[in-house]
Amino acid sequence: MNYAVGTPGKPWGESEVDQWRQLARYQRSYQGNVVDHLYRLSDRFDVDNYGALSHDPIRYSLFAVKTRTPNPDLPWVVITGGVHGYETSGVMGALAFLVNHAESYQDRFNFVVLPCISPWGFETINRWNYDSIDPNRSFKDGGLCEEAKFAMAYVDGLGIEALLHIDLHETTDTDETEFRPALAAKLGQAYAPTMIPDGFYLVGNSSNPQAEFQAHIIAAVEAVTHIAPDDDEGRLLGDTAAQRGVVNYDYSALGLCAGFSSAKYQTTTEVYPDSQSATPEECIAAQVAGIEAALEFIAE
Repeated sequence: MNYAVGTPGKPWGESEVDQWRQLARYQRSYQGNVVDHLYRLSDRFDVDNYGALSHDPIRYSLFAVKTRTPNPDLPWVVITGGVHGYETSGVMGALAFLVNHAESYQDRFNFVVLPCISPWGFETINRWNYDSIDPNRSFKDGGLCEEAKFAMAYVDGLGIEALLHIDLHETTDTDETEFRPALAAKLGQAYAPTMIPDGFYLVGNSSNPQAEFQAHIIAAVEAVTHIAPDDDEGRLLGDTAAQRGVVNYDYSALGLCAGFSSAKYQTTTEVYPDSQSATPEECIAAQVAGIEAALEFIAE
């Protein structure tokens, strides 16, 4: 079946990108679901406006939350969510951690949290940004995505050395029904189906795998939601699993968000929200459990 936009075998140009953009529908409010909650945190944390998206700067101001009075003797932790705006529990997990858990760790860590890096994608429930660019392939020199550029510039400008960077994602059934077919169509390629992992897993950095750290998170999250099994060939999402519930990619080469801060400990969570046994609340809880497990490990 051919994708709704473009001609099979022909890469997209500007007209196809514009046609794809016109199909987007605004389905939820960035202001109401994210920004309003951030301002309610302003009595406890600093809330920084670190940029605005050029196609609608008033609607899409970008915000980060950070420790109000950093302790120079404590390590920094970077938490990012909503790099892919459609991945709901990444955004909501970052917010839930800030609202309910972050203060209990402030005697051990300084925090900077970017809960919704891609607000247009959040509102339209989209993987790509307004220009049909995947933000999570742009966290590198020469990356084309302004959401990534703003986030990297902000964190770099803080002058911090992060010990941990955890990036909160989901792998959804729509990856297979919409977003991967769209990418194949955009590139003028035939679509090759991939099996979506049924459960939570992590993406580690192949150049900095930190196997014990990843295993500790998997063990903690398993108390909240099920862990994705390998397929019959020992693969997760088409790639060889490094260990149970973990697949490693080259963060630097791919431009993945969890690598831009050069933290010693890096991981990308992948929650599975389309399981018949998983609720939205369970998915958010899994994200928070992953954050807390990561903090417990690096505090040992």
